[in-house]
Amino acid sequence: MDYSSDGGYVLACGGLSELVQGREGLFLNKLDDVRILDPKGTGLVDDTSSNFGASLLYIDSLLRKTAPSDECIHLGHRAAIDELPYQLDPTLQALAQPHQRLLIADAVGLGKTLEAGILASELIARGRGKRILVLAVKSMLAQFQQEFWNRFTIPLVRLDSVGLQRVRSRIPANHNPFHYFDRAIISIDTLKQDIEYRHHLEQAYWDIIIDEAHNVAERGRHSQRAGRRSSWRPARIRSSCSPLHPMTARRRALPA
Repeated sequence: MDYSSDGGYVLACGGLSELVQGREGLFLNKLDDVRILDPKGTGLVDDTSSNFGASLLYIDSLLRKTAPSDECIHLGHRAAIDELPYQLDPTLQALAQPHQRLLIADAVGLGKTLEAGILASELIARGRGKRILVLAVKSMLAQFQQEFWNRFTIPLVRLDSVGLQRVRSRIPANHNPFHYFDRAIISIDTLKQDIEYRHHLEQAYWDIIIDEAHNVAERGRHSQRAGRRSSWRPARIRSSCSPLHPMTARRRALPA
C-alpha cells in the first residue's frame, strides 16, 4: 500500500481466483469502495422465501453463467429446429477434439446448415465463438444468414461488395474493415474479385470459420459425384483463403 497524489492510498492486489490468477490490479481508496473481507467475519443469512426460492434462483443463475467444459450438447439442440439424432453427431465429434476442425459431407437437404449452427451455438456457450466468419457462394448468403438468425439467434453481418464499400467509407483508409464486425458472412466471389479484401481477411483473427462450397466433386473414380460441404476451420485463414478439400455427398462427418 502506497500513498497517492490525492492524499489517499494505492492498493496493489494480486489475483487469486482462476480468472485473475497471476494478475495485479491497482485500486484507489478514494475512487473505489475497497473493503478487506475477513472470512472469520462472514455471516450467514437465512433464506425466508417460500420453498427457498431466492436461494434456488441464485444457484440457477450461477449455473447458467457457468460455461460448459464437457463434451455434451447443452444449447444447440434447443434451437428452433426439428431435432434429428444424426444432426447432433458432428457437434459431438467436434467437442471431443481439442481443436474443432470438421468436414461435414452430407447429401442435399440433410441439414448441414443446422449442424453448423448447433456446433456454433455450443462453441459460443463455451466462450470460443465471439468472432465468426462464414464463407459461402453468393446465392447462399441470404439463406444462410436467415437460418442462423431465425433458428439460433446468431446475427451475421452481410459483407458483400456493397457492404464492404460502405464500411470502408466510414473508417480510415489503413484500417481493416473486418475488425468492425465480430460475426460476418461474405461471398467467396467477392474475395476472388478483390485481392485487397482478401488481404484484410487474412489479417483478421476468427474463432470460427465456416466454409461452405457447392458442386465440389471427389477426386478419383467417383469424380462425377458432386455435393455440398461445410468445413470448420477455427483458426486464421491462411494464404489460400478458401481451401477446398475433396469430398463426397455420402452421409459422414470427417476430420478436416
